[in-house]
Amino acid sequence: MRTRAARDRRLLHEILGFAVAGGAAYAADLGLFIWLRGPGGFGPLGAKALSFLAGCTVAYLGNALGTYRGRAAGVGRARQYGVFFAVNVAGALVQLACLGVSHYVLGFTGARADVVSGAGVGMALATALRFWGTRNFVFRATAQAGEG
Repeated sequence: MRTRAARDRRLLHEILGFAVAGGAAYAADLGLFIWLRGPGGFGPLGAKALSFLAGCTVAYLGNALGTYRGRAAGVGRARQYGVFFAVNVAGALVQLACLGVSHYVLGFTGARADVVSGAGVGMALATALRFWGTRNFVFRATAQAGEG
């Protein structure tokens, strides 16, 4: 049986690994979006769809090969990536919902309010959802001796 301190250290390590993978994914998403919108000549929605897919792939690889490398896939990698992608889409929908409620329901229509609701509150809630979904549905811990 693990001590609380050991579980807390493992959780902190997991959070930090998730954050590093997420930071790399954000950089890939943003960099590709900017390139596709500029020199790539794509429209905003096509550019965002492709950059989102690239960001999801970078995050998945960072988590599969880094943060959660000790956890067996349990299912095929393609199915695992599909679940990971679905968790990330759910996170994106949370961000859009926060922005929509703030802007259209509560009437906070200024640019600053949109940034706070979409990129602030929405991002925080979406990140929490992504972390929870990633560790519970994508890279589920297996019941191993001493884990608990």
